[in-house]
Amino acid sequence: MSGSGAAAQVFGVGDVSIVKVVDVIEPMSPKVLYVDKTREDFDPHLDWLQPQFIDENRSMLLSIHSLIVQTGRHTVLIDTCLGNDKESAGFPQWNHRRGTFLEDLARAGCPPESIDYVFCTHMHIDHTGWNTSLVDGRWVPTFPNARYLFNRKEWEGIKDLPGVHEQAVLRQNLLPIVEAEQVQWVDGEWEIDDVVRLLPTPGHTPGHCSVAVSSGAGRAVITGDMMIHPVQIAEPQWQQAADADKALAAATRTAFVQEHCDTDVLVLGTHFNTPTGVHIVSQGDRTRIRLTS
Repeated sequence: MSGSGAAAQVFGVGDVSIVKVVDVIEPMSPKVLYVDKTREDFDPHLDWLQPQFIDENRSMLLSIHSLIVQTGRHTVLIDTCLGNDKESAGFPQWNHRRGTFLEDLARAGCPPESIDYVFCTHMHIDHTGWNTSLVDGRWVPTFPNARYLFNRKEWEGIKDLPGVHEQAVLRQNLLPIVEAEQVQWVDGEWEIDDVVRLLPTPGHTPGHCSVAVSSGAGRAVITGDMMIHPVQIAEPQWQQAADADKALAAATRTAFVQEHCDTDVLVLGTHFNTPTGVHIVSQGDRTRIRLTS
């Protein structure tokens, strides 16, 4: 199910605007994403997950989107989705795509040339795809004026992996940026404007970072794949199949939920379907979400 042509969603965080632009929305079985979980495991949560995050077949509704942080001085694009024309993606439906993401980005007021920084929370294919575009048979940077913030720890964790899918990400999405000399190497301490900073959230990958946004009294966190579906706010111990270090990832999620429960921090899930922005709230000894508009 394509998100092409969908209206952009905009979140206000103090004086900062965060624009969500969708590449793809897909229903997915829990068996694909979680270890030892089935559709029935969602039954205790259907009352608060449906219809936004679970469909009538109890498939998860996952959104693959970018979040663009506009600080007034800089425009920072977080995660570049799937891209077009990619090969060896691992999921057949992600190969040789012809989506309208760039047109949708421009329609939302964020054309590629307006982006100052690109940061990928981690270097998986569905977070790096629009780093590059295929032009005359060559992969070239999609965002011509941007500095691509490459996390050194994340780079070291993927660059020598022998798998076909990882090598495809390197060849198509990462190395062309290095060759074009548009990389700015960073670590988990990077920040800009006292507004946007990286928040190390390891476990899914060794160098995984979420992104914290602060402006005035407003605060938000863009999750990346630290958590993929809102059910993990209630069940942070559920293990994601793709987590490199499952125990560390569960500990990171648990600490995040505890730290941000009953606070004013807006949690922007990188794969959360619309409305995407939630607050973590307590209900007795449970944790749930409060939706934003």
